Amino acid sequence: MSARSAVLLAALVAVGPLAAQAKPKPAPKAAAAPRAAADSARADSTKAPDSTAAPVLVREVFSYEGGGRDPFLSLLKSGDIRPLLSDLKLVGVYYDGRLTARSVAVLRDVTNARIYRVKPGDIIGRLKVTTIRPREIVFTVQEFGFERQESLQLAKQEVTP
Repeated sequence: MSARSAVLLAALVAVGPLAAQAKPKPAPKAAAAPRAAADSARADSTKAPDSTAAPVLVREVFSYEGGGRDPFLSLLKSGDIRPLLSDLKLVGVYYDGRLTARSVAVLRDVTNARIYRVKPGDIIGRLKVTTIRPREIVFTVQEFGFERQESLQLAKQEVTP
């Protein structure tokens, strides 16, 4: 590095802080008002923070697209409601006495003739199969946050003389 470039570099380093402190030139009278507002804003940003100034609160704003939910529509889907216990008929039970978890019950929906083959633990709509016995099936019905137990039985066999 030559002596000339070293002197030039030293001059730039010395002039840098002085240039930052330089004041802007005054503007003509016609444009003085807008320029004065800009100068005061610039002067405020260079001041040290004042502890007596009122704190600025930043608020988070939310906006929602579209309208709200229709209060007259059901929250339950029609598939979740059906089949009702009153719509089901117990057609047959295949009971395994050794391992009851392998027992199967056959149900028929009387409204649409649909057939359901269920095991203990299966769920149909709001009905959960709890137990399958030789002539009946026990459901746990879940409605409005409450559970109750209901059962369906096979039709009694007619005895012929």
